[in-house]
Amino acid sequence: MQKNEGTVDRAVRVVLGLVLLYMGAAQVVTTGMVTYIIALLGLVLLITGAIGYCGLYSILKINTLKGKVG
Repeated sequence: MQKNEGTVDRAVRVVLGLVLLYMGAAQVVTTGMVTYIIALLGLVLLITGAIGYCGLYSILKINTLKGKVG
């Protein structure tokens, strides 16, 4: 797995992931299945931001990492 996320991209993912995890845990939006989907999305964003690799970016040939081609 080659990193394909730049610094700003990773920071946005981590912050948004934490916000969504909080919203899911506190049931801010709603209850039920939507809460779990929001929390899961937050977890995915947090993990991809932490490791610097996004599988969807890889499939779509997107790379926000400066100076790297791939």
